[in-house]
Amino acid sequence: MKKFNFRKVLDGLTASSPGSGSSGGSNSGGGAGSGSTHPAGTAGILREEIQETLTSDYFQICKTVRHGFPYQPTTLAFDPVQKILAIGTRTGAIRILGRPGVDCYCQHESGAAVLQLQFLINEGALVSASSDNTLHLWNLRQKRPAILHSLKFNRERITYCHLPFQSKWLYVGTERGNTHIVNIESFILSGYVIMWNKAIELSTKTHPGPVVHLSDSPRDEGKLLIGYENGTVVFWDLKSKRAELRVYYDEAIHSIDWHHEGKQFMCSHSDGSLTLWNLKSPSRPFQTTVPHGKSQREGRKPESCKPILKVEYKTCRNSEPFIIFSGGLSYDKACRRPSLTIMHGKAITVLEMDHPIVEFLTLCETPYPNEFQEPYAVAVLLEKDLIVVDLTQSNFPIFENPYPMDIHESPVTCTAYFADCPPDLILVLYSIGVKHKKQGYSNKEWPISGGAWNLGTQTYPEIIITGHADGSIKFWDASAITLQMLYKLKTSKVFEKQKVGEGKQTCEIVEEDPYAIQMIYWCPESRIFCVSGVSAYVIIYKFSRHEITTEIVSLEVRLQYDIEDIITPEPETSPPFPDLSSQLPSRSLSGSTNTVASEGVTKDSIPCLNVKTRPVQMPPGYQAELVIQLVWVDGEPPQQITSLAVSSAYGIVAFGNCNGLAVVDFIQKTVLLSMGTIDLYRSSDIYQRQPRSPRKNKQFIAGLTELNDSPVPQELERCKSPTSDHVNGHCTSPTSQSCSSGKRLSSADVSKINRWGPGRPPFRKAQSAACMEISLPVTTEESRENSYNRSRSSSISSIDKDSKEAITALYFMESFARKNDSTISPCLFVGTSLGMVLIISLNLPSADEQRFTEPVMVLPSGTFLSLKGAVLTFSCMDRTGGLMQPPYEVWRDPNNIDENEKSWRRKLVMNCPSPSQEIGDHQYTIICSEKQAKVFSLPSQTCLYVHNITETSFILQADVVVMCNSACLACFCANGHIMIMSLPSLRPMLDVNYLPLTDMRIARTFCFTNEGQALYLVSPTEIQRLTYSQEMCDNLQDMLGDLFTPIETPEAQNRGFLKGLFGGSGQTFDREELFGEATAGKASRSLAQHIPGPGGIEGMKGAAGGVMGELTRARIALDERGQRLGELEEKTAGMMTSAEAFSKHAHEVSCLCKYRHLHPVITLDI
Repeated sequence: MKKFNFRKVLDGLTASSPGSGSSGGSNSGGGAGSGSTHPAGTAGILREEIQETLTSDYFQICKTVRHGFPYQPTTLAFDPVQKILAIGTRTGAIRILGRPGVDCYCQHESGAAVLQLQFLINEGALVSASSDNTLHLWNLRQKRPAILHSLKFNRERITYCHLPFQSKWLYVGTERGNTHIVNIESFILSGYVIMWNKAIELSTKTHPGPVVHLSDSPRDEGKLLIGYENGTVVFWDLKSKRAELRVYYDEAIHSIDWHHEGKQFMCSHSDGSLTLWNLKSPSRPFQTTVPHGKSQREGRKPESCKPILKVEYKTCRNSEPFIIFSGGLSYDKACRRPSLTIMHGKAITVLEMDHPIVEFLTLCETPYPNEFQEPYAVAVLLEKDLIVVDLTQSNFPIFENPYPMDIHESPVTCTAYFADCPPDLILVLYSIGVKHKKQGYSNKEWPISGGAWNLGTQTYPEIIITGHADGSIKFWDASAITLQMLYKLKTSKVFEKQKVGEGKQTCEIVEEDPYAIQMIYWCPESRIFCVSGVSAYVIIYKFSRHEITTEIVSLEVRLQYDIEDIITPEPETSPPFPDLSSQLPSRSLSGSTNTVASEGVTKDSIPCLNVKTRPVQMPPGYQAELVIQLVWVDGEPPQQITSLAVSSAYGIVAFGNCNGLAVVDFIQKTVLLSMGTIDLYRSSDIYQRQPRSPRKNKQFIAGLTELNDSPVPQELERCKSPTSDHVNGHCTSPTSQSCSSGKRLSSADVSKINRWGPGRPPFRKAQSAACMEISLPVTTEESRENSYNRSRSSSISSIDKDSKEAITALYFMESFARKNDSTISPCLFVGTSLGMVLIISLNLPSADEQRFTEPVMVLPSGTFLSLKGAVLTFSCMDRTGGLMQPPYEVWRDPNNIDENEKSWRRKLVMNCPSPSQEIGDHQYTIICSEKQAKVFSLPSQTCLYVHNITETSFILQADVVVMCNSACLACFCANGHIMIMSLPSLRPMLDVNYLPLTDMRIARTFCFTNEGQALYLVSPTEIQRLTYSQEMCDNLQDMLGDLFTPIETPEAQNRGFLKGLFGGSGQTFDREELFGEATAGKASRSLAQHIPGPGGIEGMKGAAGGVMGELTRARIALDERGQRLGELEEKTAGMMTSAEAFSKHAHEVSCLCKYRHLHPVITLDI
């Protein structure tokens, strides 16, 4: 049956309906009707010229891969044959790692923490025990692992699990001290149970505590070692169902490990001691040591130390055994970091870690527990890192980790994603970054090398850039769904280190992390890189392959919201443009402050950070070209930067905040424009805002404070944008004053009310790219990654929204600055938080030689366009529907001494629309705000299409991207919806409720890019990549790595005749006979509940090629056959019962008939 596609019907109706919208006027505002509207006539011409090729069939949302360190890890497991590693987390996630490219993410639906993981060694399966007392069996023979079976314990809590090698019976210890046995194949509980009261001596009056260890003897599989928390160890004989011996110790037990011969085992205890026990003399320890305790006199007990949480006892054929443990340090060394201790013979090595140790595992050559283990590495799982130590070298170096486990080295504050970038960039960045890599790693290959991975079909270059709280920038190679760090840039190196007692001006803006990165702008073609930081600075970098030593050039910009001492300024006395010369700050090569503010003196013209004044040696890579800093104004700190754009072709950088706009020429190192937002309108401010002088009216301020603290209905607040929502010039923010009230506050007063007003509601405040303020409930612990934007003066409060208009979006483009212009010219599109779009005209010198000497003129053109909600993004298309890229300068090395003077001519790629002799529009501009998207035709400035994207929420991120050689608009909404619209008609292609906004981290880091790719920071340590491309969803299975590869299990070593005779039990132990239903019976149904997994059919398909696949299919067939036989048996029993009842009834009827037949004869005889 053919599948019906409703989206195709909608696409056809939308594309075929002629003039379906209202024929709105040609004013710049455009209609605000719902859906797509277009004026008659112009739209028809556009439809004939632009044929949109995208349909809804091109789009589908799915997650692709997750990068980074697993957040809040809890446990670790390793398959020594397949050589793959599994990590469980507190959020119910499992990450499975193999060779580079083999990285799989799984998630328990319940979200319960993973307590323990156990591989079915070389079987392609994994058992997980979660905190909701459920066991899960995962099938790893498919690229997306799925759960085959689940078993939920109803009465007892799981504390420890053990699965012997090549066994299908799993031992499960519980909090009550009991040990249960589970069949791995059927995931059914056996009737065989080791009760705690039978394991301990009858004379013992106390409960032994939870089971903390289970393991079978390497010497005899029929003996099970059970460790209890209170220090009791029981050696249980499974056949005779009794305790063969018992061991008691005064201190609590944390872990136990066998010697491979099965005659001795070692315990770690809570007092920092290690005890070695011999099975022949269990009355007391064979050896007791406190490795980190101070030596005492003979006869005295060693000094207690911190608990040894885990110990592993591994033997070597040609050397002394390894004793490896975590913890156990002396209490008098409280400041020492967490450590891992390696004891090899008489040598004791303490490896200090940067983070607390969660768990560690020793990687050994053999999977057989009764052979020499031959350890070669130790995998150490830390709270925020994974390291592997090489045991084969005496200095124990660590292996170089091929996975991107250090994304969170400093908290990620912003991200950028670039797909299909120039292919040579990755090699260039890697060649520079490899020179700065750390040294001292092991010279051996990474030991976790399991699985298989191919590049796949989609191999276009992809680069991810992350900005961090310490001011560092990391470039990552993200091609073919992998992630590898290419290059690291430290922006803090351009500033002087703050000494103790200094940096007060920075603390007024941010509580910590003064170098935190807020925004990133990168032009891959010109290799111009620009960042803005939380301390109100902008740094422009140029790429060079040569090392230089030079001074850092800095500029200080005074950007403020001007307050006039008049209520209504007269046009005659107030010029439309302020005197730019009075606003241009002097050029500073030293970065020193202009005014030194002492205590009691109002701070003015002081930057937040000090740029280095001495010559700085800059290594190859990105080198600072210019540092721009906003300064204090009349005692008020500079507001954080909310928008940033750079044009390499024009040599201009523009940035804005809630005070205004600044435009800087980074070629001539001069400020071109520093103007308040209101001044950009000249006399054409459609809101007619009249600034007032500041008044110290306590009653008025108190009233505003009450207004700010007044409760807002939850239903109303949910649909409000973080910025002011103006419709038809009226402020609809629930806590704002009316725009026509005539009352305004000065920026100084409003800022003080924002920062020091009493009764602030208990909400965490965070700033997004549009200077937005989103309120989320405060958790008990503020995460550090949000610290960079917890400024008390950075966000725009509801009181201040109608008087301060933030610059939220900037875009350089060759376009038409004014209505009905005949030629294009360099332009700067400016979007504001009130939905206004202003076009700034840039007048550049015509000759390239004059660009370095002649001034650049920057003037507002007087062109205004309007939308509903804060403007988020811009883009342009030519009349054929092709996406126009902003002009750029072709990269050249600025420090290449081999180039002569003639080759220093700048090479520009302008990307201008093709000239046409026809009279009409030649360019289409796409503008998207928090609420709607509009398409304007230039130079007529006619609104062709408008689409109201959301009414009850607001858009967090919007980008115009290219997919299948066609442009589309991608939006991520605060209600979790991801929406795709075709261009230029703005027809909806996709609308999926994908990701609810539960954390500001998602809003701050979500970004789209070309070719249907997107990403966001799903946790403080992990990046989640996703695709909205149907083609990639179809090919994703081929791009993912294989977790399981067919490998023959190594053969067991020949023990020899004498060892076989005297080394242990020569009889084979049949667990099936002992634990099966025939002998042990059935377990109580109320004890545990079997839950079939959703991955049964998928698992069978994934295992179709192997022996396990055949066993799986046979097992499922047997289960189905057994179920049918059971149903048949029940029906047969019912029929037999019915037949017996019928036979009994027939017999009674027959007897009655005989009696009636004989009764008349008897009567006659009488």
